[in-house]
Amino acid sequence: MDHSTAHLIDLSADENSHSISSKFTFTVKAEALSRNEDIMHNKEQQMQGAYYKEIADEILKYDHVLLFGPTNAKSELHNYLDKDLRFKHIKIDIESADKMTDNQKEAFVKNHFKE
Repeated sequence: MDHSTAHLIDLSADENSHSISSKFTFTVKAEALSRNEDIMHNKEQQMQGAYYKEIADEILKYDHVLLFGPTNAKSELHNYLDKDLRFKHIKIDIESADKMTDNQKEAFVKNHFKE
């Protein structure tokens, strides 16, 4: 995952992956920044919060999840989840990883959970 897209991989499902994308795109950022930098930062925080909430709603379906990716978005999401008691029973692992292809991501997840 990064700040723009989270790829959700469920090894037990038939259709084992789908993505969630942040609505805070380059276009939205440019439009907000053209009005005011404070507006742009507020818009970014609101949209990142909505993005993390959408991911969090998916995480609630699982007992054990792995957050990984090349940016600090995984840690930001983990901090977001830590503030919500609904996630206390879910084991959440965090690992740094470089950019990967879809096949590499799936192999990374399989390798993590086979241990």
